[in-house]
Amino acid sequence: MDTGMIFALLMLVIIVVIAIMTSAIKIVRPYEQGIYMSLGRFMKVLDSGLTIVRPLINEVVKLDLRTQVLDVPRQEVITKDNSPTNVDAIIYIKVIDPKKAFFQVTNYRTATIYLAQTTLRSRIGDMELDEVLSNRDKINLHLRDVLDEATDKWGVKVEAVEIREVDPAGKVKAAMEDQTSAERLRRAAILKADGQKRAAILSAEGEKQSRILNAEGMRQSKILEAEGQRVAIILEAQGEAQKLRVLAVGAAPLDSKALTVLSLDTMRAIGDGQATKIIFPFELTKLIEGASEYLGVGRLTPQREVTAVADIEASVGKADDVLGPIPKPEELRKEMKAVEDALAKEKKEAENIAEIAKRERTA
Repeated sequence: MDTGMIFALLMLVIIVVIAIMTSAIKIVRPYEQGIYMSLGRFMKVLDSGLTIVRPLINEVVKLDLRTQVLDVPRQEVITKDNSPTNVDAIIYIKVIDPKKAFFQVTNYRTATIYLAQTTLRSRIGDMELDEVLSNRDKINLHLRDVLDEATDKWGVKVEAVEIREVDPAGKVKAAMEDQTSAERLRRAAILKADGQKRAAILSAEGEKQSRILNAEGMRQSKILEAEGQRVAIILEAQGEAQKLRVLAVGAAPLDSKALTVLSLDTMRAIGDGQATKIIFPFELTKLIEGASEYLGVGRLTPQREVTAVADIEASVGKADDVLGPIPKPEELRKEMKAVEDALAKEKKEAENIAEIAKRERTA
């Protein structure tokens, strides 16, 4: 043999040895596990890392242990109330037992998707459309429990199921829109009627409060007015009484002659008037008799001495005690000022209450 052939054979042997060694070396990534089989028999599950197996007569199938996302195809489902609806979903699964996932099912991904389709169709078929639209979370939990229980014997765990879209048919959508529109109109009518009811109640309540306040204001005003009139009458009567007392005390020292002269002056003042009828409140003959006696033509001119002040005080008491306390102008003005202040205060309170009632009616 020449050198060339020997080199060729040597290279062939090296290549065969490298191929045999390569087939015996298996590398499993950190997120994988391998199913090691030799001559049709299961040997073991290979963990991540470098593993030496039997060369040429081995078979290693690697399974991904990460969470996988499966898309459940869109399908038409008839709900319990005979509403056609298109539904699709997403499933999150994870291989927890590679041996079962390889030997117990042909393709765990396809099997899981088909199982999800049938389960979803069955579940939604037992529900009405409104329940499907409003209870997605409940459907998701039910599907996850059913699929997880079914795929457990496959070594696959269903972590979550999410319904991605629920799309009713066109006619069903139109009916739902009409229903929604009618429901909104009904709610709007109810809210409007309730608003009008509340407005009417508030208006009536405000009117009631206004009338009560007006009546209360009028009552207090009349009370204060009556109180003012009462004070005025009392003061006027007191002034008249004190006037009479002053006249009585002042006339006490006068004698009969002086009284006669005063009576004649009164007669002259009455005569100066324009009245055609004169009424004398005392007996005229007595007055004439007194005047004649004063002039010295009467049969008897009585002598009446002037009464001393000490004699009057001894008989009727002191003048201050008889007349009583005479209020000064400042005191009278003070009392009237107090009455006016009370009236102004009540008026201001009534205006404030009316303003508050007006604001409540406006609000």
